[in-house]
Amino acid sequence: MINYLSKPFRWFFKLEAASGLVLLFAAIIALIISNSDLSELYFSTLNKYLFIGINNFGLKLSVIHWINDALMAIFFFFVTLEIKREFLQGELSNIKQALLPIIAAVGGMLVTALFYVFINLGDSETLNGWAIPSATDIAFSLGVLSLLGKRVPLSLKVFLTALAIIDDLGAILIIAIFYSGDLSIKYLSLMLLAFIILLIINKFNIKKFLPYLIVGIFLWDFTHNSGIHATIAGVLLAMTIPHRKKEKDFSLLIKVEHAISPYVAFGIMPLFAFANAGVSLEGLTFGSLLNKVPLGIVLGLFVGKQLGVFLFSYVSIKTKIAQMPNDTSWYNFYGVGVLTGIGFTMSLFVGNLAFAENLQYMDGVKIGVLTGSLLSTLFGYFLILLTPNKPKVKIAK
Repeated sequence: MINYLSKPFRWFFKLEAASGLVLLFAAIIALIISNSDLSELYFSTLNKYLFIGINNFGLKLSVIHWINDALMAIFFFFVTLEIKREFLQGELSNIKQALLPIIAAVGGMLVTALFYVFINLGDSETLNGWAIPSATDIAFSLGVLSLLGKRVPLSLKVFLTALAIIDDLGAILIIAIFYSGDLSIKYLSLMLLAFIILLIINKFNIKKFLPYLIVGIFLWDFTHNSGIHATIAGVLLAMTIPHRKKEKDFSLLIKVEHAISPYVAFGIMPLFAFANAGVSLEGLTFGSLLNKVPLGIVLGLFVGKQLGVFLFSYVSIKTKIAQMPNDTSWYNFYGVGVLTGIGFTMSLFVGNLAFAENLQYMDGVKIGVLTGSLLSTLFGYFLILLTPNKPKVKIAK
């Protein structure tokens, strides 16, 4: 049963694992350039304005905003396709299998937020970053897991993938609810109209992507001007892409997901990492990590995430609410919980939204995210690597 259900996960795992290594390389290059003689060129290029359109019909944004608002909308479109497929026909369609990663994800998000809030209590400006350590970078965490080979059973890879997908769903909800600006009734109405048109196209079971794409472009523009973050347009568009009802039927959702996946994994996400991971390390000391924003993020990612994921999972398994993954041990399970503290690109993205009006905190965000993610990577990797080969736990069905 696990082999049949995990086919999409096998493909997804291989893609994301390879992408994670490319992400690491992009982040390292960004750090090197931002601390070299090319730093001025790096930052000035990201802040340069670029017009995309025809004549007067188009949009002028900085390069960094095109990446964070437009390209990341495609990323969230892709992620929502994954979430929709998994809930309709994948691992998350079975409530017993879905329950453990759902509980673990909720625990991880709650405890990380509590750590950050505790450190930043009393400062209304820095408190706005409470959600930064809540998300998990799917590609990076699965990339680390892939390096461990057969030491990690397939069931744990499935668990981490499902948990990271649910984390992304949580990030989407947080962005939509907590990080929206002043709302425009006019553009919200146009958003609603575009979404209704997409639902009608879906209702007529149109299996060509072009009509969805055309309306989706307008939906993105309306969302961008509405006060809601533009990436939500990608989420709404993905919700309307039809999926098959039977295994043998054609699925536009799967066709589109597979078509764009290499561009998202090896293009959009590395570009985002390159554009957002650059931070000047000049004058950086250990004391810099003790500032409230980076300290809250580091503790949230490295301590809060692993505690939240493990404790919520442990209680749910012991009370028989959820089921332990097959062929695994508590050592390996805890190690995977540590790897969920790799926030990296998703945490950087949320940080950009949290402090859009207070850019003076962004260097602290980057330092905190990179440090917390690095600590989670090293500790989680070596914890699993050095785990003695104890008898594996086999859960009877």
